[in-house]
Amino acid sequence: MSLAANCIPDDADPRYPIGQFEKPANITEDDRIGAISTLADLPEQLRNAVAGLGAAQLATSYREGGWTVRQLVHHIADSHMNAFIRLRLGLTEDWPTVKPYDEGAWATLHDSIAPIEWSLELIESLHARWVMLLQSLTEEQWIRGFKHPVHGPQTLADQTLYYGWHARHHLAHITHLRAREEW
Repeated sequence: MSLAANCIPDDADPRYPIGQFEKPANITEDDRIGAISTLADLPEQLRNAVAGLGAAQLATSYREGGWTVRQLVHHIADSHMNAFIRLRLGLTEDWPTVKPYDEGAWATLHDSIAPIEWSLELIESLHARWVMLLQSLTEEQWIRGFKHPVHGPQTLADQTLYYGWHARHHLAHITHLRAREEW
């Protein structure tokens, strides 16, 4: 199963090729299983999405004013590391307040020019642990969570669905760019 849609409508917002995240009113077990499956599949799907890209292609923005493919790969690693830590905090503390980070500023730090292989390997290992932990959660643990200073309280189920969307969202940025550029 591909995480990214095969095509994007001509009138779609290139910032959100699969649409913006919409949390269901009631998160079901099937919703959680689907999100976990997406997180499990992301490392291979992402590796396939960037396979064969050269330096110039990795330096190409997915849209005007957007991040380059290289920055997207590193951003996924950064963001998903933060999500994994927040999950662990939500499991071990009573509704802790988590610290947001400036993802735009992180995308411009010197390590954003690092080889994408570093982040691809990190994502593979991180997702293996993340999925293992998510698959072990009890019903009581799914309703635990944390407070985000910007987005408010989030249960672990909320966060898992969001990051399933996040994985598909950024993968679609890359796959749609490749299709548009015929790479």
